[in-house]
Amino acid sequence: MPDSNFAERSEEQVSGAKVIAQALKTQDVEYVFGIVGIPVTEIAIAAQQLGIKYIGMRNEQAARSLPCCFWPRSHPRLGWYGKCKRELLVEACRLYTKFSARPSSIEAVPFVIEKAVRSSIYGRPGACYVDIPADFVNLQVNVSSIKDVERCMSPPISMAETSAVCTAASVIKNAKQPLLIIGKGAAYAHAEESIQKLVEQYKLPFLPTPMGKGVVPDNHPYCVGAARSRALQFADVIVLFGARLNWILHFGLPPRYQPDVKFIQVDICAEELGNNVKPAVTLLGDINAVTKQLLEELDKTPWQYPPESKWWKTLREKMKSNEAASKELASRESLPMNYYTVFYHVQEQLPRDCFVVSEGANTMDIGRTVLQNYLPRHRLDAGTFGTMGVGLGFAIAAAMVAKDRSPGQRVICVEGDSAFGFSGMEVETICRYNLPIILLVVNNNGIYQGFDTDTWKEMLKFQDAASVVPPMCLLPNSHYEQVMTAFGGKGYFVQTPEELQKSLRQSLADTAKPSLINIMIEPQATRKTQDFHWLTRSNM
Repeated sequence: MPDSNFAERSEEQVSGAKVIAQALKTQDVEYVFGIVGIPVTEIAIAAQQLGIKYIGMRNEQAARSLPCCFWPRSHPRLGWYGKCKRELLVEACRLYTKFSARPSSIEAVPFVIEKAVRSSIYGRPGACYVDIPADFVNLQVNVSSIKDVERCMSPPISMAETSAVCTAASVIKNAKQPLLIIGKGAAYAHAEESIQKLVEQYKLPFLPTPMGKGVVPDNHPYCVGAARSRALQFADVIVLFGARLNWILHFGLPPRYQPDVKFIQVDICAEELGNNVKPAVTLLGDINAVTKQLLEELDKTPWQYPPESKWWKTLREKMKSNEAASKELASRESLPMNYYTVFYHVQEQLPRDCFVVSEGANTMDIGRTVLQNYLPRHRLDAGTFGTMGVGLGFAIAAAMVAKDRSPGQRVICVEGDSAFGFSGMEVETICRYNLPIILLVVNNNGIYQGFDTDTWKEMLKFQDAASVVPPMCLLPNSHYEQVMTAFGGKGYFVQTPEELQKSLRQSLADTAKPSLINIMIEPQATRKTQDFHWLTRSNM
């Protein structure tokens, strides 16, 4: 006689939404970010029932910066879309993701989600896309037809070829003007201990890329960020640790670099090796593991780069002059304030362990030269594509993780006024989930530059705004802080250093509520003059 319990179980039904949610839970997804609508709502509810936290966003752009969004274990991201029935986006997304697929059935969902999570964290991390047809979400299937899929294994650790490591060590030892560039790949690889040992043991100057800041602290004596242009322009050997030669690093080309500079490229992604410039040596592998290989090879014969060399002297002199120029700008007492005055006062009060999120034009560019990072993986900004509108989404994700894992750790989101406008309604999301984020909106009434109220009124005397107002201008003296107060947070409108100091001090002291400090600066304020000397090394 058949087992009645088995028969009952084989006939038990489960919805597609619950299958999707359980597949995410199995892969250790802890947070889902998105904007729900029919039928995605059911997936979000099912996820919450399994203990996954759902954070509802207001703007798809902010949600997709996370995106839409699964947050498994680390930076890599997964997106799902459940709006259309069979008009699928799989092929469109394939160009921009590491993995894009549509499950052929509900039974296939756990396998596809496991592969998406695995693809997102293996090799160079990146977004993946899973297309769930709308009719799958509410479809009922037998529980017995759903096969268990285990959590994907942690990424394998790969190492560089021994011969390439030997060659790289030799090139470094023979360099007259070496430079290390620490990219976000080094942060992702948790290579901070090994890279800091390399820097300190061999007295090598280093530069961090924007999201590589903090792998070695910004205030480290061998950090030459204050002489960035000079360091790039005259180095004869540059070691790239998870940094790409894209626009952020001027593609590795003259006149920003010497024509004969030798690049040693350390990267987890084989396809990245040799992009834009042919490297002298390529080291393919996990950045932490490869750095340890380099340390082992360099340790075979006692060596360190001379700390009193002409190269170090050149870099220190340039750092000193640039720091003096920035300090002079920061100390100006004229009102409205300039960028440097604002950031120096902010830097004085920032907690050492805070997360700094930043986006904007001058706000982001100048801010990263002044605001210091002392810990790895504590800075998020617009990244390789310079995408505006991601800042508030990043800040919300960071605040959720901080709230659960290190209560009291602050998230500081530094926004240009234009950048804030892209996803400003996420302030409601921040208040809804009671995330004590501090938003700093550096307001110059425009994109790059704007105009003051008097100039604005004068312009409008002649023609309507659409005809006469320059495209980069925004409405003067906009009270963005009122967006925060409208939803129950705290808002401050500041025009002087004293007001800035007081409002930031109060915001940091209040760990229960979010705040927005609207900081008015000189509409025509810019960054300090950049000087480049197109000289040969022999003329230095």
